[in-house]
Amino acid sequence: MQELSNAPLAPLTTFRLGGPATRLLTAHTDDEVVAAVDEADAAGTPLLIIGGGSNLVIADAGFDGTALRIATTGFRLAGTRLELAAGENWSDAVQRVVAAGLAGIECLAGIPGSAGATPIQNVGAYGQEVSSVITEVVAYDRRARETVTLPGADCGFGYRHSRFKAGPGRYVVLRVRMELEDAGGMSAPVKYAEAARALGVEPGERVPVGRARETVLKLRAGKGMVLDPEDHDTWSAGSFFTNPILTDQQFAAFLARVAERLGPGAAPPAYPAGDGRTKTSAAWLIDKAGFTKGYGTGPARISGKHTLALTNRGGAGTEDLLALAREVRDGVRDAFGVTLANEPVLVGARL
Repeated sequence: MQELSNAPLAPLTTFRLGGPATRLLTAHTDDEVVAAVDEADAAGTPLLIIGGGSNLVIADAGFDGTALRIATTGFRLAGTRLELAAGENWSDAVQRVVAAGLAGIECLAGIPGSAGATPIQNVGAYGQEVSSVITEVVAYDRRARETVTLPGADCGFGYRHSRFKAGPGRYVVLRVRMELEDAGGMSAPVKYAEAARALGVEPGERVPVGRARETVLKLRAGKGMVLDPEDHDTWSAGSFFTNPILTDQQFAAFLARVAERLGPGAAPPAYPAGDGRTKTSAAWLIDKAGFTKGYGTGPARISGKHTLALTNRGGAGTEDLLALAREVRDGVRDAFGVTLANEPVLVGARL
């Protein structure tokens, strides 16, 4: 296990932001992960788990404690059953699954980060979520001090949510197991309207699984959502804000604010979210509140390709990013009465 003192963390995040950690450990096996966690817990040392760094906003002051980077490897595919080590690159894993002709995660192509992060956020895009294929998550339970295997049904999955996120810090994901679909080289039924249009099919139809993946990659790249070190629009955490889910009462009040601001004919995106709730679009809210693509004049700005992504244009600090995030959040709330919630995890920082 590699150990560094006063180690920079910014290079380990897709934002390229944040100060150093007092100590940085890099674990290459599950046993090393568990040993590092136990050591920190026994000493009462604050612990920060880092995977691909695609969902972290670390304070300029850094992290006063032990940062543990999970760099474990392991890709095992047996028939339609897949097991991934937490440190496996997620986008690479999707590519290998698609190359094997299996369906279920092809629309999650190009999402940066590690496999271990996917159940925490219940990662989803273009009509697919990992919760639909996850059968088990192997994790270290810091409270019980033992490795546990949690069935997918017990993971508390919801929109960008899980029991791992609900009880932050208790579980350290070690392995993720999935059941994929052998549809003869075809994709899962295409659910997302934008993807269906790009593919030239109706929602519910299947296409060759490789074609689905390539189409999603093109859609993501057009929004700056595929990592490119030369493109500052990708120096981000992807979507910075989650799509709001509103109760009937909240949605009615929201529609009234929309009509007042944009006129009675304005129709914001609305999708049933269960239990009498409605999900609307954070990107739409941001744009209609006046924060268009490329908004900002400092080193942190809204992406020139997608209003949901806040970006580091080079030379930004975390406080620059947070100042922009607060401006957007407060502007949307003032315009429409809806308070956006950040999707990335804030470490030593707050909105």
